[in-house]
Amino acid sequence: MTSGERIGACRRAGGWTQEQLAEMLGVSRQSVSRWEMDSAFPETEKLIRLSKLFGCSVDYLLNITDDRLGQQDRMAAGEAFRFIRSCGYFFLATCRGEKPSLRPMGMIALQGGDLILATDRRKQVYREMTDNAYVELAAYHLEERKWVRVAGRVMPDISPEALAEMEALYPMISQEYAGDMRQALALFRILADSISLK
Repeated sequence: MTSGERIGACRRAGGWTQEQLAEMLGVSRQSVSRWEMDSAFPETEKLIRLSKLFGCSVDYLLNITDDRLGQQDRMAAGEAFRFIRSCGYFFLATCRGEKPSLRPMGMIALQGGDLILATDRRKQVYREMTDNAYVELAAYHLEERKWVRVAGRVMPDISPEALAEMEALYPMISQEYAGDMRQALALFRILADSISLK
């Protein structure tokens, strides 16, 4: 994704129109449109305000994410994905206010070296991840007697590639989220800080 695509994706994930975002930042709607089309770039002050508003790093908006994990950790994301899929489900920990919240989850994909989660915008877990981007997930394999743990931040991801990957693994998504229901589907990319398989 380009910087403009990321700004647009974060804006839409927040439920804001270009006009609303422009008003919050004190710029014109045309400025926001130019940012999203990659024909202009926000000033540093606006970029910082966007990162706070979207709950992401400036690096993410600048499309500088390749250095966040080393090559060994990128391979670990693939290993973690295969391990979680063999378990059948995983547990996701989020924050509800100042308290942790833990729930079983089932839909996960791997795209571009990152794990992708799927949920529903109408669920509490969606609100928790948009309020506080820091999450942890874990899965335990009974036969292997091993754990995988992933910690990091989630970012909304509406890229066609992430959606295609999720639909390939879980064909029922296309049926459950058909037509007007499509807007209820939410995908989150995990920007992993640590991945461990023990």
